[in-house]
Amino acid sequence: MSARTYELIYIMMPDATEQQVADLHQQVEAIVGRMGGTIDKTDPWGRRKLAYEIGRQKEGFYVLEVITGTGELMKEIDRRLKVTEGLLRHLIVRVDESTIKAERARAKRTEESRRRRVARGLPPDRQPGEGPQGENDDDSGDMMFDAADMEV
Repeated sequence: MSARTYELIYIMMPDATEQQVADLHQQVEAIVGRMGGTIDKTDPWGRRKLAYEIGRQKEGFYVLEVITGTGELMKEIDRRLKVTEGLLRHLIVRVDESTIKAERARAKRTEESRRRRVARGLPPDRQPGEGPQGENDDDSGDMMFDAADMEV
């Protein structure tokens, strides 16, 4: 199985000490290291208000971890976090899928831009000095588009 990128967000009890947060991070780090993954980023968000009460708790200590690894690694982390004391909730999300979707959408916009330019009698790609140049070279700012082509 190939390595993918995941975000792990976990919420600890609001009265968790820095040591308890560090211990849980070390446990996750040990699992990731043992199963051949990598932790790309750890971002402790600190104490925040919960969107809704969880077990009479109105606040929690949030931590975000970006992990590169396999599905088996994430299953093991999920299994371990389910039985961890002092943890209110955790969520694992695969984020490389959204990156792939964004790349597909960007390619589609670029192709549509080229199609519109050719239909107007212009070369498919922008020429030097013909408006903004850069990473986002599509003509999405054009007002010449079909309403049916827009995604909601």
